[in-house]
Amino acid sequence: MKNYRKLIIGASFVAMISFGFVKIKMGAIRGQVAPGGAVGSIYLIEGIDTLARNSDQQNFTFNNLKEGVYSILVKGNNNYRDSLIKSVAVKDSSTTDLGLIKLITK
Repeated sequence: MKNYRKLIIGASFVAMISFGFVKIKMGAIRGQVAPGGAVGSIYLIEGIDTLARNSDQQNFTFNNLKEGVYSILVKGNNNYRDSLIKSVAVKDSSTTDLGLIKLITK
């Protein structure tokens, strides 16, 4: 009986520990900006937190994001207007594709 009790306690302990270390699954946001060379910086905004990517490329990706709602601000170079995309939803283990973001001239 004592061995059975120890076995149950040990198995319960192992189960609690293993559930405590469940890996948090992260999401991502990706997109493309046109025309080429129009983008200066791209900002990921969540509340008061901001993450910047200086980019001279058309494609961008923000990885390892927690589930939530974000905004993306694309700052245009030279004569191009900025573009703000609000309410970009990110879910665990998935990538939100914004597709093509076209910047227009001022």
